[in-house]
Amino acid sequence: MNEYFNVADIFGDNVFNDQMMQERLPKKIYRKLKETIREGRDLDPDTADVVEHEMKDWAIEKGATHFTHWFQPLTGVTAEKHDSFISAPMENGKVLMTFSGKELIKGEPDASSFPSGGLRATFEARGYTAWDPTSPAFVRQDAAGATLCIPTAFCSFTGEALDQKTPLLRSMEALSKQTIRLLRLLGNTTSKKAVPCVGIEQEYFLIDRNDFLVRKDLVYTGRTLVGAMPPKGQEMDDHYFGAIRERIGAFMRDVNTELWKLGVAAKTQHNEAAPGQHELAPIYTQVNVAVDHNQMIMETLKKVAYRHNLQCLLHEKPFAGVNGSGKHDNWSLVTDDGINLLDPGKTPHENVQFLLVLCCILKAVDVHADLLRESAADVGNDHRLGADEAPPAIISVYLGEQLQDVLSQLISTGFATHSIGEKKLETGVKTLPEFLKDAADRNRTSPFAFTGNKFEFRMVGSEDSAGEPNTVINTIVAEAFSDAAEELEKAENVDLAVHDLIKRYAAEHQRIVFNGNGYSQEWVEEAERRGLPHIKNMVDAIPALTHEKTIRLFERFGVLTRAELVSRAEIEYEIYAKKLNIEAKTLIDITKKQIIPSVIRYTTVLAESINQVRAACEADVSTQSQMLLEVSDLLAKTRLGLSKLEQAQGEGVKMQGGRERAVYYRDNVREVMGELRISVDKLEMLLDKEMWPMPSYGDMLFEV
Repeated sequence: MNEYFNVADIFGDNVFNDQMMQERLPKKIYRKLKETIREGRDLDPDTADVVEHEMKDWAIEKGATHFTHWFQPLTGVTAEKHDSFISAPMENGKVLMTFSGKELIKGEPDASSFPSGGLRATFEARGYTAWDPTSPAFVRQDAAGATLCIPTAFCSFTGEALDQKTPLLRSMEALSKQTIRLLRLLGNTTSKKAVPCVGIEQEYFLIDRNDFLVRKDLVYTGRTLVGAMPPKGQEMDDHYFGAIRERIGAFMRDVNTELWKLGVAAKTQHNEAAPGQHELAPIYTQVNVAVDHNQMIMETLKKVAYRHNLQCLLHEKPFAGVNGSGKHDNWSLVTDDGINLLDPGKTPHENVQFLLVLCCILKAVDVHADLLRESAADVGNDHRLGADEAPPAIISVYLGEQLQDVLSQLISTGFATHSIGEKKLETGVKTLPEFLKDAADRNRTSPFAFTGNKFEFRMVGSEDSAGEPNTVINTIVAEAFSDAAEELEKAENVDLAVHDLIKRYAAEHQRIVFNGNGYSQEWVEEAERRGLPHIKNMVDAIPALTHEKTIRLFERFGVLTRAELVSRAEIEYEIYAKKLNIEAKTLIDITKKQIIPSVIRYTTVLAESINQVRAACEADVSTQSQMLLEVSDLLAKTRLGLSKLEQAQGEGVKMQGGRERAVYYRDNVREVMGELRISVDKLEMLLDKEMWPMPSYGDMLFEV
């Protein structure tokens, strides 16, 4: 029987949130903690001790036996080390349950085995995790029991960032400072802080776990390295927003319940475009919390899927020929007194503050298009971006008809005198209610689209952390705001200078604005004429991290140092080569141990059948003989492709790390893998289904 509950009764039940702190902390301590968070000051030891005591008692009441500093190293997943609350046994044989303020504020995981890109040598093991008090602690309840999880940043002994959160927090501070600086020049004397807020839509696939376990390519790499398309894919568009099947609905219900208890405001769920594909989206929140919540969402999707004998696939392209999965990052900027700086209002042509912010963002994206593209670079995303299912690999900004018209007026005449208003939706059906439609349409082919009061960065891969793209967006916008503020601070007439700045930025950076079909070849050619970078793969995107303009940008605002940027580039080259090496070895393994033996068995059975028919009645066996020849020919091609892949993969292993090795894997190993797959997929279409050694696309995508 289904258990029914009121969401309001369970929401945030496992979170040490503001309400819980107000209830449990002394008023003086609560005020000091809030001031520390609001003003970005260090947390004093006395306050920390009181907070940890109440946090520990609350967690123990929830059944927690252990605590962990929950952090996000540069592995792409979260990390944690669990310590129990017990201290040394007492003389009476009992134990004390302790958790000090020092343990709350600082952890010390071994940093030697996490990616550091040369920042740390293997023997230099010490690293620190530091509590992020702006992201609430939570109790995670699962088969391992209950664990108090404390969101933290992770850095080396010498202070370099070894994670996604540290630079994100730095970028938030930089953006807030420059935003308030700009707002003061526009006459705002009340706002004290600006916070980027984000809503992250998460796409994913679900397949039966039994199918997953016998697909070694999915087990080792997260994607199918071979697989022929079934007779039906997504061409009928019947899965998109279709009725949610009961098994999937039960899974979604359990996911929502867990997330709500963790304070994640999971709101929207639906079937996506591809069969077996789905989406979950939460409500907006402060960006570092949103990034934490997205990691919690991905972990919860995997964990709950396991309980339902399902497997959640977060790879950007688990099935070739079928739409891949992304993560839409909806970014806005809000002041502490509730002003959304990306809200154009009813008459955006009169909203000077909005127009200046908008044009600064256009400048930021135009100047740093390569860096923004790099922030979404991932091995899996190389299969998705530019494939007419996701944004193209060319960065552009969609503004829509209304804002495009306002900018055109500014550029052509120097003044904007009107805005295209909302119009009534004409359906032609009298019984339907009348309402005003939005002033602009949406554009799903745009990488960076304005959608009413926010920008939607649609490039991020489904498996990736949203930390890096949001760090980049925050920092490039901070730079644009700073540049504008420096110019306005020197002006004799600020109002006139603001008008001139808006007009100039609109004209200088209009090349980044594109409202048309991003999938078209015409746009590729037009973007080249405009001089926009077209970065097609991860290897070509990585150099943007170490360009001098990037280093100047990040060092100027204290977000990342030259050494940290160089290390991140090295890590990404290494990740690229390692992932492709794993894929190559996996394809070699399944081809040798599964594909070729299955084909040999099939050809043996087919040949014996032909001989038996001939011996019995000398019937015409030309069809069977032709099939045998066709399969044998493909088997020979498969063996040749396997040999070429083994050679290419072997050469790659011998190479030193860095860009050269990554380029080799991209240009050689990946290419040979594709050639081998062609013959294997053709064999799948010829062999008896009972003899094929693994579940087909049809089995996995349509039988859940």
